[in-house]
Amino acid sequence: MAKDNGAKGAPPTSATAPLTSPNNYFEDFAPGDLWRHRRGKTVTEMDNVLLTNLVMNTAEGHFNEHAMQQGASGIFAQRVVFGGINLSMTLGLAAQDTAEQVLSEVSMTGIRLSNPVFHGDTLYAFTEVLSAAPSDREDAGLVTFRHYGINQDDKLCVQADRTALVKRRSHWGAA
Repeated sequence: MAKDNGAKGAPPTSATAPLTSPNNYFEDFAPGDLWRHRRGKTVTEMDNVLLTNLVMNTAEGHFNEHAMQQGASGIFAQRVVFGGINLSMTLGLAAQDTAEQVLSEVSMTGIRLSNPVFHGDTLYAFTEVLSAAPSDREDAGLVTFRHYGINQDDKLCVQADRTALVKRRSHWGAA
């Protein structure tokens, strides 16, 4: 994107925007904060079938529409999206706000898939900060997030706790 450099009559310069947000360093996360992430993602048939097959998930409830319509599983009358995809999409939607300054992922626990997701459903992500604590590194701290994936009907579909080592602005931020 071209940016006006302010000089009258001068051509626009080719400047790039910063690649990371100025407000997602360790110091920006406080226990109790709740973040609503900007984007949503509609889950498509391609998302589900391709990724289910790529990871060799053999549960045909994810890729055999006929069997689901015939009641073979006895649970749903249509294919259900593989929970690993729902978790990945929720984390991906949260990444812009919670992962840009991460040096390493430390743990993921408490994964719960509480409501089914079907083709055409849209997931939205929210993140609660559970804790922010010093680490053994002076340039980073540990932040524990609880990520929520909510569908278009405001039903909780995904929940997971994630701990990450996050850069401190005091050491990594732009001067």
